[in-house]
Amino acid sequence: MINIKDLFNIRIGNISPKNPIALAPVAGITDSKFASRFKNAGLVILGGYNLDDRTNKAALKEIARGRREFVSDEPMEFLRSELEATEGLTTIAINVRAAAIEPFIEAARITKEFDAILEINAHCRQPEMLELGVGEALLKDTPRLCDYIREIKKTGVVLSVKTRANVVNDVELARSIRNAGADIIHIDAMQTQNNMNAHGSMHIHNAVNTHMNTHSAIHTRGAIHKQGMDTGVIKRIRNSTDLFIIGNNSIVDFESAKEMFSHGADMVSVARAALSNPGTIDYLVDEVYSLQSLTGWYNAPKHICAGGDLRALAFCCLPVKPCALHSALKQAGISAEEFMRIKTDFARKTPIEYGEGTCFGSMTWCCKITKPCFLRDGVLEYTGLSDVEYMHIKKRLSEYILKHRKK
Repeated sequence: MINIKDLFNIRIGNISPKNPIALAPVAGITDSKFASRFKNAGLVILGGYNLDDRTNKAALKEIARGRREFVSDEPMEFLRSELEATEGLTTIAINVRAAAIEPFIEAARITKEFDAILEINAHCRQPEMLELGVGEALLKDTPRLCDYIREIKKTGVVLSVKTRANVVNDVELARSIRNAGADIIHIDAMQTQNNMNAHGSMHIHNAVNTHMNTHSAIHTRGAIHKQGMDTGVIKRIRNSTDLFIIGNNSIVDFESAKEMFSHGADMVSVARAALSNPGTIDYLVDEVYSLQSLTGWYNAPKHICAGGDLRALAFCCLPVKPCALHSALKQAGISAEEFMRIKTDFARKTPIEYGEGTCFGSMTWCCKITKPCFLRDGVLEYTGLSDVEYMHIKKRLSEYILKHRKK
C-alpha cells in the first residue's frame, strides 16, 4: 500500500513537497504568521521580501501610496527568522527581490540551510521596483536574470523564478532560465489585455442576465475571474522544457486547478482565493488527493485531439488516419514510424503490451482512464491491472516518448 506521503512522489532536487497545491506569495501579506494556517499545503511561498536598502526604500514609497509591502532594516536576519518560524510547517519557499546579485547569494545560503526553496521575483510590476531593474524588469533583461540564476545555483539551493506570462516570449524565457540552471518556473499565466477583452463582455452580459439565480450568478462570476488564465502558456512551456512548472492565476476551484494540471502544470499556486477564503487550500488538497488516489496521475494531460500537451502522446492510437497526432509528432520531431517503434519498444514486457480485444490489439494505444472505454476496461479487468497501475505505466510511457523528441 502506498504511503500517503509518497502518493504524489514529487521531487525537485532534494525537495519533496507532499502535494501539488501551493500558497502563492502576496506582498505584505504572506509572512510566517499568515502561512501558519496553511500546513496542509504542499508548498507555502513567503514574501515577496526585499533583500537590500534599495528595494526596501522602493517598498516604502509603495506603502506611502497605499500598497502593502514587507520592509525590514535587517533583511537577512528577518529572512532567517521567517524560515525559523515556519520550520516543520510544510515545504517552504521564499520569494525575494534585490537590486544586485550579492543579496540573492546571501539569501540563497540561508535558504539552503533550512532545506527551503529560493524564488527570484521576476514578476512584480510596481513602477518603484521597475525603476531599479527589479521584478518584471528582469524578464526584459534575460542575460542579467540568467547571470543571477547561474550565480545563485552555485550555492546548491533549489531555485524558482516567478514570472508573468505574455510580457516576453515565454518559451524562449523558459528555455533560457532552464539552461542557466533554474529548477522551477512559477508562471502567473495572465492573459494579454486584448485576449481578456475579447471574452470579458460576453461573461459580464451573462452575469447580468443571471443575477436573479444565485447558483448561476456564482458560476458566471467564476467564469469572469477564470478568464484571466492563459493555459496555452503552460502548455507551450511544458512542451519546450523539463522545468518543474507551478501554474498561477485564477485558481479559484478544482476545475480551474485541473485546467492548469491538464495543460502541463506540476503544481498550482493559490493567491487571492486563499486570502478571501483560507479553506480553499484545504479543499484543493482534498480534491487532488482524491484524484491521485483514483487515477494515479493527477496532472495527466488532455488527449492530443482535445488540445493536450505532448505528454498526451502516451494516450494516442496508431497514426493511421489524419488527426491532431501528426501535428504533435511534427512538433516533437518524431516520425510516425518512430512513434510506433518507441511505443512498442516501451510496452514490451509490460502489462499494457496486452489487449487483444482493444482497437489496435494492445493497451499501448489506449486512452486515459477517465475516458470511458469498455474494450480497455475489459482487458484491465481480465489482466488484473488497476486503473492507477495503468496510469502509472502511461505516465512512464509519456516520459519515455519525450526523451526521444528532437525539438
